[in-house]
Amino acid sequence: MFNFFDGPQLVRPAVTEADAVRMAVELYGITGTAQELGSQQDRNFRIDGADPAGREGSYLLKVDNPAFAESELASQGAAMEHLSDRGLRIPVPVRGRDGQSRQWWPDATGLLPVRMFTFLPGGSLVDAGHFDASVIGELGRISALVADGLTDFSGDGLDRQLQWDMRNASAVVDQLIDRMPEPARRDLVRQKARSAADRLNVLAPALRVQPIHGDVTDDNVVCTRLDNGRLFPDGVIDFGDLGYGWLVAELAVTMSSILPHVPQNPAAVFEAVRRFDEVVPLHDEEIAALWPLLILRGAVLVVSGEDQTQREIGNVYAEERMQAEWQVFDIAQRIGFDEAEVAIRQLLGRSPLSSAHSPVRVLVAEASMIAAIDAGDSVILDLSVTSPLLHDGRWLRPDAEWALAAEALDQSAVAVAPYGQHRLTRSRPHQPTESETFAAITEVFLGGSTRIHAPLAAVVVRATGEELVLRLSAPGDSAEELVLGGLTAVVAVGTAVTAGQLVGTVNHVDERELADGRSVGRLTVQRRRSGATPPRFATPTWGEAWRVLAPDPAALLGLSPVPAAEPAVMSAAESAEREADRRERVFAAAQERYYENPPQIERGWQQFLVATDGRCHLDMVNNVSAIGHSHPRLSRAIFDQMQLLNTNSRFLYRALADLSERLVALAPDPSLDTVLLVNSGSEAVDLALRLAQMHTGRRTVVALREAYHGWTMASDAVTTSAYDNPFALANRPDWVTVVDAPNSYRGRHRGAQAGAEYLVDFTQQLNALQETDAAQRGELPDDAQGVAAFICEPILGNAGGVVLPVGYLAGVYADIRARGGLCIADEVQVGYGRLGEHFWGVQQQGVVPDIISVAKAMGNGYPLGAVITRREIAESLAREGNFFSSAGGSPVGSVAGLAVLDVMRDEGLQENARLVGGHLVQRLTELAAKHPLIGAVHGLGLYLGVELVRDRVTLEPAAAETAAICERMRELGVVVQPTSERQNVLKVKPPLCLTIESADFFIDMLDEVLTRGW
Repeated sequence: MFNFFDGPQLVRPAVTEADAVRMAVELYGITGTAQELGSQQDRNFRIDGADPAGREGSYLLKVDNPAFAESELASQGAAMEHLSDRGLRIPVPVRGRDGQSRQWWPDATGLLPVRMFTFLPGGSLVDAGHFDASVIGELGRISALVADGLTDFSGDGLDRQLQWDMRNASAVVDQLIDRMPEPARRDLVRQKARSAADRLNVLAPALRVQPIHGDVTDDNVVCTRLDNGRLFPDGVIDFGDLGYGWLVAELAVTMSSILPHVPQNPAAVFEAVRRFDEVVPLHDEEIAALWPLLILRGAVLVVSGEDQTQREIGNVYAEERMQAEWQVFDIAQRIGFDEAEVAIRQLLGRSPLSSAHSPVRVLVAEASMIAAIDAGDSVILDLSVTSPLLHDGRWLRPDAEWALAAEALDQSAVAVAPYGQHRLTRSRPHQPTESETFAAITEVFLGGSTRIHAPLAAVVVRATGEELVLRLSAPGDSAEELVLGGLTAVVAVGTAVTAGQLVGTVNHVDERELADGRSVGRLTVQRRRSGATPPRFATPTWGEAWRVLAPDPAALLGLSPVPAAEPAVMSAAESAEREADRRERVFAAAQERYYENPPQIERGWQQFLVATDGRCHLDMVNNVSAIGHSHPRLSRAIFDQMQLLNTNSRFLYRALADLSERLVALAPDPSLDTVLLVNSGSEAVDLALRLAQMHTGRRTVVALREAYHGWTMASDAVTTSAYDNPFALANRPDWVTVVDAPNSYRGRHRGAQAGAEYLVDFTQQLNALQETDAAQRGELPDDAQGVAAFICEPILGNAGGVVLPVGYLAGVYADIRARGGLCIADEVQVGYGRLGEHFWGVQQQGVVPDIISVAKAMGNGYPLGAVITRREIAESLAREGNFFSSAGGSPVGSVAGLAVLDVMRDEGLQENARLVGGHLVQRLTELAAKHPLIGAVHGLGLYLGVELVRDRVTLEPAAAETAAICERMRELGVVVQPTSERQNVLKVKPPLCLTIESADFFIDMLDEVLTRGW
């Protein structure tokens, strides 16, 4: 056997940065500075300087290890030029003073081979932290482009005996593994490497061999930084591992470098496979070989790295790389070959398994395992995300499945929790990764003593007090096993049993006792390929693979298979994609939706949103659901009232006055004594504007720049946000006057005096308005030319929760009233207890408005809004007839509003907003000290904004980064969205029931994203 490691030749050449400067000048005529770059076996230096013609540039000086043959190094240079000619971004050799690219430098050991290349500008991906799907996909595509470009390349130095050639991986591991110091790790690497090698030996004859780069990895791919802060791969360097090899090994090596960047979601690496396959379609055997190659690559990395660090004490580069190399192996070895192959084939749209690995066969039971099961004597337990059995947060109870089974067993002898459901009962909040919600088993709950029979002829291969494994026999088919858990076997290992033979009895447990004293047994049933070890429950990402490898055992139980509602991974994504397509076909394009690839959300509970695959997300944006999603008191109040009456407010019923009286009692001043009920915030603002104009007999309304107030004709007229309408300022009607938003963080005036300075501007603008010629204002009568109203949010919600400067609102209100106008507080977003210290936003500013508009939180998702004002203002409506809103103030709407207020009072949600909001501000402030991207933390209580900037001096908005961060936060289980005119503020306005634990999870995930990238 060839020995790759005989002697000291793999120790790097002893070359310093000073030596590199001399080499550059003497060999290539380039004068400059040198900076050493990392390498395991060579010496690499970046040279910045001028060539003989005086042109400035950057170069890579490589001092090669003398162990490598001259023909090998010559082929590398030729391959670089070959790929560069095909349009890839590749460094090319630089010729020396003598016209040759190959140079030599004498040292104490002899002549050292030296080469120089053009230096590709851009960063390295190796320290980039998290890899987004776009980065992973582009790495796969670049790997394919390099492999495709080398298909027709040839050279004398390609047929090499190289330790990194995956065809030699098993030999490399065998030669080095005994040098590993830790016995437990050594044994694991040996076991996994041998298993992978055995798998590859079967596939090897069908694997294509050609010249490959062999190291298209995060170390050797150069990237540029996009506007959103991500590093995007666009060039390849370091051809030191060029040689003949398996084509698919090019991809496997690339995949291995991705794994440490997605340690919590190794399936993310499959995006590289998909993009590779688009350029170079993979053969069946190559797909089957990918994961064994990945495990072997990890094994080679760790044994070689351990060997290198022992050979060369002080090689910092090699020592620092060891953690990532162990990550590659550790992550890869946790996933089975078949599991990975099936998942890849599903992603690529191929048949479930290659011909070399036939799928589990479909079996038909010859005898029912459980005689008690028949069509009329069993109940199917719905444990899915949309199950009505799991309302009111019942899914979070640790004993939820037992409790539901016990209730079902009161009605029937058997309750079945079917295979293939994504169980809500297995979903867990506050997790950055998916929960194991996919049921790869069927569970049968039994209320009486039950005997289990073999459904088919089988051989007993395992029998304990808790588990029985039967190897089912069927001539000509691959072996399949039936795994039964929760029973005591009455047959011994090695016994051949016949169909219908008694094999065990179900164990009954004391964890759940029915009212009549019966205990509950739980039998688990799983089919699997012989030798496979499927989990009982899998994450959605892997669920579809296990659906192939461990299929539904329903037929063996005498049951009909339960159809998969919306299966996981590709299927769940396809389901969400179908819903997005349906939405786009019937929805106007202007109706926004969150996220590039949104999950399909079908359940909410408190501060959580749950997707169809059971993934639980923390909701940090739904200020509509103030008391939390699906609050049982609200749901029952609405249901009960709907059973009694729902009509309009022209009828007489008690709930209308009850709600109105509660709102008046909560108003910030006794003068606000009259309520008008409507069905939305837009309608409330519209009505408030109409009241002001009718009461004053004037038209002019003063609004703040960058504000959002609604979508009706009037509320849109005072909406000045250029994000919602890019032409907002250009097409305002003539009765709207826009003044600067008093944003003391990034506005015209900043600092302690900002409030007074904005007030001066405000007064000057209104004075100028008052002096405008009446003819230019539509020939209105003199008494109609003044200001009718000023409208603003008491905290700038659309700006991301920016708090108004001290004294600003009091000064503005005084000025407006002095001119005969009214003051409207738009509390639709910021009011109703959200600020914690205050129920209304105006209370934070110490002012009393003439009119308040409110909605959103009022109904907690039920369409309900209100205008609260003084009696004389409200009576102005009579000038134009009666006022009526069909749904506003309906019996059901009124009861919903009362229920929300009751919950807020009884559960102390305003105080919770104060406490949890204060905790959030403290932690966000600490985060801002750590991450320069956070420019400011705005807001109060649970209406906060985290403003992201590229520069804390210029305040350049980090809008692209904000959008990308929100996408990454969703992957980690947090729903958060951008806001503000510039879309660079993370809006934080969760349900008021948010807990400290949830707040910490949000901050921890944001810290993770800002630290590791997005």
